[in-house]
Amino acid sequence: MLIHIKRILFLFLLCPLFLQAQEKFTLSGVVTDIESNETLIGVNIIVPEIQSGTMTNEYGFYSITLPSGSYKIQISYLGYKTISETIDLNSDMSKSFKLVESAESLDEVVIKEDVEKLNIKKPQMSVNALSIKTIKNMPVVLGEVDVIKSITLLPGVTNAGEGSSGFNVRGGAADQNLILLDEATIFNSSHLFGFFSVFNPDAIKDIKLYKGGIPAKYGGRVSAVLDIYQKEGNSSDFHMNGGIGLISSRLLAEGPIKKNKGSFLLGGRSSYAHLFLPLFDLDNVAYFYDLNTKLSYRFNDNNSIFLSGYFGRDVFELADSFENTYGNTVVNFRWNHLFSDKLFSNLSLIYSDYYYGLKLDFVEFDWESGIRNFNLKYDFKHYISNNFKLEYGLNSIYYKFNPGEINPTNESSGINPFKLIDKYAFENAVYLDAEHKLSNKLSVSYGARFSTFHRLGQDELNVYDNDNPVLFNEDIGIYEKADPNGTENFSRSDVIESFSNIEPRLALAYQLNENSSVKASYNRMSQYLHLLSNTSSPTPLDVWTPSGKYVKPQLLDQVALGYFRSFKDNKFSLEIESFYKSIKNRIDYIDGADLIANNAIEQVILNGKARAYGLEVLLRKNEGKLKGWLAYTLSKSEQKTPGRRASETGINNGKWYNTAFDKTHDISITGSYELNKKWSFSSNFLFQTGQPVTFPNGQYQYNGIVIPSFESRNSSRLSSYNRLDIAVNYNPKPESTKKFKGEWVFGIYNVYNRRNAASISFRENRMSGTNEAVRLAIFGIVPSVSYNFKF
Repeated sequence: MLIHIKRILFLFLLCPLFLQAQEKFTLSGVVTDIESNETLIGVNIIVPEIQSGTMTNEYGFYSITLPSGSYKIQISYLGYKTISETIDLNSDMSKSFKLVESAESLDEVVIKEDVEKLNIKKPQMSVNALSIKTIKNMPVVLGEVDVIKSITLLPGVTNAGEGSSGFNVRGGAADQNLILLDEATIFNSSHLFGFFSVFNPDAIKDIKLYKGGIPAKYGGRVSAVLDIYQKEGNSSDFHMNGGIGLISSRLLAEGPIKKNKGSFLLGGRSSYAHLFLPLFDLDNVAYFYDLNTKLSYRFNDNNSIFLSGYFGRDVFELADSFENTYGNTVVNFRWNHLFSDKLFSNLSLIYSDYYYGLKLDFVEFDWESGIRNFNLKYDFKHYISNNFKLEYGLNSIYYKFNPGEINPTNESSGINPFKLIDKYAFENAVYLDAEHKLSNKLSVSYGARFSTFHRLGQDELNVYDNDNPVLFNEDIGIYEKADPNGTENFSRSDVIESFSNIEPRLALAYQLNENSSVKASYNRMSQYLHLLSNTSSPTPLDVWTPSGKYVKPQLLDQVALGYFRSFKDNKFSLEIESFYKSIKNRIDYIDGADLIANNAIEQVILNGKARAYGLEVLLRKNEGKLKGWLAYTLSKSEQKTPGRRASETGINNGKWYNTAFDKTHDISITGSYELNKKWSFSSNFLFQTGQPVTFPNGQYQYNGIVIPSFESRNSSRLSSYNRLDIAVNYNPKPESTKKFKGEWVFGIYNVYNRRNAASISFRENRMSGTNEAVRLAIFGIVPSVSYNFKF
């Protein structure tokens, strides 16, 4: 008995020592660039001794909890020198790190996701991120660096058409992509009708594209999320950089407001090709300009504020008879607050406005339309332990839709002012996401988003018999507009229609060994806004409309399965993913639908469904003088709108038909080679199956009028799309220690002058009287040269 008592007392005395040995402390801080104090996103903080680690969030913050002891911490980031530092962790510690840019950074690995072996364990899949430095080296049309065109070189992403800034992801439409700039929604991402994108590469810090397994903090679209963050500005020293090209130029200035505390960024771009058009007796004018701004200030280690904005406009004039102006305006105020070393928060107040204006002098009236929203977001990231992290928050958006307004330019025009009815809506969401490491081999991410959408009152709303705005004429087998039998009037606070959806998210990763893993994901998403368009790519004439009494929200279910492997210490990597997505309530249009200046859009649309499935392969070479990747996608994208009743034919006789963005095969090869410090070369090759189109298959005469008949929807295709681009970067003085540095970029877009068809139209030849097909090709071979500088 005495022996047992002694053992108990001995264990009791050792208990505090045991507890102390198991006691854990938190290491947290911010990782920045040593020269600019710019926070860095996605930096790896690794503890090799215990095979654990974490990454910095969107604001450069990290947090990791470890047992007390001494650790050698490794901090690594793409394009920067890896540093190691020994930390004695005997209490909670705040420790920030500053990284030095690598001299070899210009052609570093371009895809940041899954770069480190640690990320093979992460459940996040179907995500790609591009280095802005690599994007600047890519050969592009007219010599202008383009973020949107660069992501189309990734698997599962295709361009919406030659010269278009729209893009399609995994068989989804362009309007199903959520495009964010500093968390603000961009509704039109193009300049000059798609020749350029609205994103100034000099002002961009981080680009991430989510194709599947989308985290619960994102919502409102059913295809993809493109999340772009602007740079914060240099808080150490004043710097300027820019570029001069044949078509456009840009200039960016950044510097401290208060050294190492606050910074500003101001960047602008403008095209000027229109200035030379009068030399060729051309009265047409086409140009764009935009402005990026950002102010940031760090009060202390726990509080920082940011004020960012974007303003852009496009102007197109045709011989003093036609003028088109459109563009985006966004403003975002953000407050980062650290409640503790484990709880990070971000509060955002966002304003976004898309404006479209049209002046038609020959008919003497002006047209204006647009969409405006006010957005409140409050997000939290809770680092509960190394094996368990939570993200949660809320989001509320108020929308005002201006479908269109006509005003006469003078009193004698005979045009009466006309205003389409404004529409209003309120979208709310709360979400919770958990990332849970269940074992050394198995990690899982799970969560849900609960979203609601309220269509608010408007001045007038049409009422139809049986709530049916579209009728089917059985005698001639076509859909027709129903005549309203009256209208309803509402106050602004009334709710016309409400929707709510639970959107679960799940992703898991199982590590097969140190170099490979398998991953799977499922996500449901809802989209309450619809883009009304008869084209395959977004244009300024497109009009957004909210869900309501006659238009249901789109609902997506997507599953994906993937295999990921790194070879030879990550010098090579392979990613293979398959996916299947199904969408309910996809808008379809009756034949002859008129979408512009239509006050009763419900009369020309039907609710259908869509599906897409495919296989994606990405093989990368990550190190050495020669770097690059091969991307291949095999996919199918279809839409179906069956009849609502047995007597109705539906669209395309209720059969599945190819969407306008279905591309069976999509291959892209991207490479860069650094010859020496002065010369580097880059190239990309693209091949895509031709775009689906609907051709006429005959004609008949009725009362002396020739009327064409058409084949089944999208049953034909344009010829396949392919092109080769090359670029050469020349740095004349790479060893110079002067503050002013410059480089030349020479490029050739479409080297072998392939005349890819953007469309094919049919007409009667006036000379011969026979029908003929006319192919429109936007670009042939396009050489370019630009000079980039910084000081």
